[in-house]
Amino acid sequence: MKRLAFVTIGMASLALAACGSKNEDAVDNAELNQPETEQLSDLANQAAADAAANAAAAQNAIENTVQEQNAAIENVTNPIDADEQNVSGM
Repeated sequence: MKRLAFVTIGMASLALAACGSKNEDAVDNAELNQPETEQLSDLANQAAADAAANAAAAQNAIENTVQEQNAAIENVTNPIDADEQNVSGM
């Protein structure tokens, strides 16, 4: 009976010793890998600026395409004018 009590107390103390230890290295590494608030803010601001620049570039591309299409439509020769010029050349 004394042996059983001794073994039980020994196992319990080993289990408590294993659970109670803090791994400071793991905690320090986790803290080191976390970015600072200023870094996160800078990254968010840069992402917002990039998104705005990309949106402006896309809008400019759309406007340029529309202008090119409108210019192409204006440069089309009217078929009636072409017929008139052909008739007068005869």
